[in-house]
Amino acid sequence: MTDTTSTLPARALLLAFDRRKQKLTGKGQLGHLLRAAALAELVLHGHLTDDGDKAHPVTAPPGPADSVLRHVWDQIEQDPPRAWRRWVAKDRARTMELVHAELVAARVVRVERHRVLGLFPATRVTLRQPHVARRLGEQVGRAVRGSQPVGRVDREIGALAALASAAQLAAVFSGRERRRFTGRIGELGGGSVAPVVTALRKAVSAQHTAAAHSGGGNG
Repeated sequence: MTDTTSTLPARALLLAFDRRKQKLTGKGQLGHLLRAAALAELVLHGHLTDDGDKAHPVTAPPGPADSVLRHVWDQIEQDPPRAWRRWVAKDRARTMELVHAELVAARVVRVERHRVLGLFPATRVTLRQPHVARRLGEQVGRAVRGSQPVGRVDREIGALAALASAAQLAAVFSGRERRRFTGRIGELGGGSVAPVVTALRKAVSAQHTAAAHSGGGNG
């Protein structure tokens, strides 16, 4: 993998691809997922910590830092302490743009602007390196379905598995699999990243509930 696709937000986006249909899935919750992935990476590397269910800045990412991580870090560092769910939900469109830009620069995806029915602006994202997404999907799948002790699973892969489950990404796990492996997924998403995983799960659940009440889909 390139340096760009080694970051959690970039890998989270790649996990959302349905490689057979060559399109992104879970678009309704993808922005939440990318924000949560950035938060999780900042936590795993000691830049953020949990303080009373709020994100607390510790040290800034070293420069030159990934632009997505720096964007999220700056927001948290400049604001009073706020709940993790606030940061999962904040500025999702801009975060998506930054992740797109980095994956385009790494030549992992192609992003094309177009208009639906000639009127509504939209973005089409396609894979240029399907093997990168396939390998990542296999790693995350093994982390959940395999027999390796949780303590020996790479902590970023474990966090990705827990985040993908919290975001209900069908391209990664079916609803049946999420229920079957609830315990293991909970262990993979435990420890320092647990507040982020919980915030993502609540944000996605609330979004689905709101969509159901309004009669819309969840993307």
